[in-house]
Amino acid sequence: MAAITYENNFTTLAGWATGSLADQKRGYAYQSGNDFIHFFGRDSGHWVVSSGLTFWQKPQADETVEQWAQKHFHATDCQQLKNDAGEVVKGVWRPGLFDDSQMLQALQTSQIERRAAEQALFSLVERLNDLLLYIEPEGPGLAAYGPRSRELLILACTEVENTWTHYMRLANQQPSGQGFKTTDYVKLAEPLHLKEFRVELLPYAHAPRVAPFAGWDAAAPTQSLPWYDAYNKTKHDRAAHLSDATFERCLEAVAANLVMFCVRFGPAALFHQTTPLSSLVNHLFVVDLVDPDVTTFYVPRVEVPLDWDTTNIGWGDSQKWTVPWQQKPLAV
Repeated sequence: MAAITYENNFTTLAGWATGSLADQKRGYAYQSGNDFIHFFGRDSGHWVVSSGLTFWQKPQADETVEQWAQKHFHATDCQQLKNDAGEVVKGVWRPGLFDDSQMLQALQTSQIERRAAEQALFSLVERLNDLLLYIEPEGPGLAAYGPRSRELLILACTEVENTWTHYMRLANQQPSGQGFKTTDYVKLAEPLHLKEFRVELLPYAHAPRVAPFAGWDAAAPTQSLPWYDAYNKTKHDRAAHLSDATFERCLEAVAANLVMFCVRFGPAALFHQTTPLSSLVNHLFVVDLVDPDVTTFYVPRVEVPLDWDTTNIGWGDSQKWTVPWQQKPLAV
């Protein structure tokens, strides 16, 4: 069932404080059976779609879902979502997935698989945190380098390659040569929405904000990722290129791992759980989506109970009525 998204200009519910929905600036709607469904959502951070703020109502004769959204939520700039309600791209997180059990089902992964990825990421973030005991991440500190920074850069980039390879196989892609190269991996940039992610090193006001995939270009698939280019150079020729393994490149490479983890398992596992990794990541980082393509977001498919009278508009938490997510193939 097709869904739309729009700018929500309805900011107060009856009985709620004025402007209580001011941070819920996006809306999503579709028709489910005999009812229209609306979700509120945020327009910053992880762009969470709020299932706890779900509205439903039986439409009037010949009323479209867009007209309903305009009437009740003052919707503007309506656009159709690329994924139907209840539909996800296989293995790729987008806003609309938040609840842990839904996340695992939608992304077709497991707690064991995620914990293994968390352990690998924890090791990288912990090593970066150790470097921060000696290096200030601004000015000359960003250019600092040495054997420890080279080691971290190699480990971080190897882990990114592992995740890239996972997605190439998930998309049933074959290497263009004897093994996957950046000429292959760069095809993932668009379907995984990698350029939208920005990572900020929270405790340091003057540390650079990092968008590790922002400049990734098929015309120069290695050189357009400075951190990955530095990894290639220092891996193959330590004597000549040790100085390329700077703290800044390490920060970018670890940030790239944070992004890949968010794409594969969702950011909630990093920022809304009580694991050692979550504690460390919450202390050090903020991960945001910047100017994302909202038409690629997901919305849960909700089926309101048949015995409910939905003549008048109602609202509540819809998670118990959410239908299992359906996966569509990942195409690169």
